Amino acid sequence: MALLEPEERELVDFIYGAIPAEDRGALTADDILFVLDAMDDYLEEQGLVRVDEETGEMEYLDGEVDETEQLNYVLAAAKEDKRTITGVQIQLIQDAELQFGIQKGYYAEE
Repeated sequence: MALLEPEERELVDFIYGAIPAEDRGALTADDILFVLDAMDDYLEEQGLVRVDEETGEMEYLDGEVDETEQLNYVLAAAKEDKRTITGVQIQLIQDAELQFGIQKGYYAEE
């Protein structure tokens, strides 16, 4: 796993800690990063994120995310990458990422 920026490390640690031990299985920080990247890929395909080609900075746009569709997208990406991440683990990562974003003020609580 590559070195992470401090905020990325904080996010991964938060997510890992939010997943109950019985649901973690062999889940690694690399798996969590894979899921987060796949979630962003889904958002980009849906037109909900814009990436500055020069800086690589991402701008999240307003819009609704179909969490089931995103889950299926991430599951397909994981299968293609031959990862053993379960749908439950992906959902837990999605939920923890949302909670982290709410705590940081990135997302409004619904």
